[in-house]
Amino acid sequence: MVTRGGGGQSYGFPIYCAAWLPLAHIIKPDPPAAEADADGSSPSTPSLPMVVLGGGGGEGRSGVPNKLVVAALATEEEAAPALSPDTVVEVNSEEEVPYRMAVHPRGDGVFCAFPNGCRLYRWESQEGEGPQRLALEPDQDALAELKDVGLQLAVSFSGEGSILAIGGEDGHLRVFNWPTMGSVLTEIDTKTSIKDLTISSDEKFLAVNRSSGPCRVWDLQSSEVVASLPREAGEIFGFCRFSNKADNSHVLFITVMEGDYGKIVSWNTTSWTRTGSKKITREAISAFAVSPNGALLAIGTIEGSIIVVGSKDMRTLVTVKKAHLGIVTTLTFSQDSRTLLSTSFDSSARVTSVGSPKSNGTSIWPMLLVVILAILVYYCMQHKEDILAMLQR
Repeated sequence: MVTRGGGGQSYGFPIYCAAWLPLAHIIKPDPPAAEADADGSSPSTPSLPMVVLGGGGGEGRSGVPNKLVVAALATEEEAAPALSPDTVVEVNSEEEVPYRMAVHPRGDGVFCAFPNGCRLYRWESQEGEGPQRLALEPDQDALAELKDVGLQLAVSFSGEGSILAIGGEDGHLRVFNWPTMGSVLTEIDTKTSIKDLTISSDEKFLAVNRSSGPCRVWDLQSSEVVASLPREAGEIFGFCRFSNKADNSHVLFITVMEGDYGKIVSWNTTSWTRTGSKKITREAISAFAVSPNGALLAIGTIEGSIIVVGSKDMRTLVTVKKAHLGIVTTLTFSQDSRTLLSTSFDSSARVTSVGSPKSNGTSIWPMLLVVILAILVYYCMQHKEDILAMLQR
């Protein structure tokens, strides 16, 4: 087990939601005529990785603003990764606090869920150099059908951005084609609220966890339920995430509280059977994330701790005790799976290095080590008398 430090910054407001930005789809490149100056150097440098944070003090006169903030990683390359205290963009959301968000993976904007409904913010590129070229503006004409749907507890775009799924506190599940907003499926269950949902990378399956009952898996092409994954005695389902495997198949991970233990359960997506279960922590799990390459799983706890485990063997790789002073509200990996972003009610956002994880395939190094050891054993057996003679001198 390795404990690694990271860089945390306080932004002055409780943070409920966060995401990394797909900058390649947001910041437009310079015109071709300005690609190089007289000495052949590029006129602009690549943008540092950025995140968007949402939260605030809610309604009333708390004095804590409700807003969206964009921040970049600090520039010290040799130091541990850290967010800059200086923000790139700040957008005031007035009386409504951004409670959940989903950033469109192809740059269509930031989908935000507020207590009364949803709103879309669009990216704008301004003139100039550096990250300050970025701007974020509300699209007043978008999402008219979602402006008064109430609080959504789970929101997600598919990996390609062609599907949007949202789940409400009122138990209403809605899935749309993006950006047409044509309905894919709808389910209403007023006796439960939706806790979490996840879309497989091939956009075939949608898994939904509610406040009670099994995890239901939908086929998005037929809009039919294909599996109901049951809880075992004493289990309470929490978060759910699909993950890719090296052979392009999928596995579904679900966080579970069982008594005093928080654990992760894995499910096969062909037969929909349990394939593994591992107790991870004795603290209640408050956030969950799977790395884009499928190699890592991360949990955050109500005590402010972060734990990163390998997806194949569930072995703990990184632990940061008390990474935050309050409950961990969001966890999300960077696109290269090397850095983990976490946020908290304590107004802090932190980035933690998780090294250079390998994909969910089989590593070649153990096999090479076995081959080398076999060669050494063979050599020793063939030259046993010579080696003994040398040792007796």
